[in-house]
Amino acid sequence: MDGQTETLSIYVVEPDEVACERYRVLFAAQGFECVSFQNAEDFLTQYEPQQSALMVLDLSLPEMSGAELQSYMAENGMRLPVIVTASQASVPDAVAAMRAGAFDFIEKPMAEERLMGAVNAATEMLFKKQPATVSKKIVADRLAKLTDREREVLQHLLQGKLNKEIASELDVSQRTVEGHRSRIREKMNARGVADLIRMVG
Repeated sequence: MDGQTETLSIYVVEPDEVACERYRVLFAAQGFECVSFQNAEDFLTQYEPQQSALMVLDLSLPEMSGAELQSYMAENGMRLPVIVTASQASVPDAVAAMRAGAFDFIEKPMAEERLMGAVNAATEMLFKKQPATVSKKIVADRLAKLTDREREVLQHLLQGKLNKEIASELDVSQRTVEGHRSRIREKMNARGVADLIRMVG
């Protein structure tokens, strides 16, 4: 554990108690302090603005939703990197969360490696104060590699549409859409929708 993680907390706001415990075990193994809450209200009562922290936020919270909590935090100057998690059915909401300033979006069920990659990237940004960006020229070069159909699928992805919705609109199979998504991620050097939104959303 280095000097950065020693002073960093991870707030987990997740309605599933079992999932909260998994987060605690995972983050503790990586040297992070994890404080979990099952609703937004409990988080707000215990949030410490002086503490360097980031958040893993599920959108499907009871009472105040994840999106509402994100808006409340922005309105009240609670500025910390937010990694949004959501089921596939909540992808449109997750896209909205990204546009509202979330650091990353990870679709459930998630791989631990994907989550820790986002946590480490957020940690680096938090301490260096230098968000990772890709130059417009590099983005343009990557976009130029896409076929017309891949650009079409990309536009649907940026609107938060699900694979089955895209397949229906383009009159193709979901497997075809999944293939296009895979090639788009490869050509754009993106881990997922969150990276695509940061680059061209």
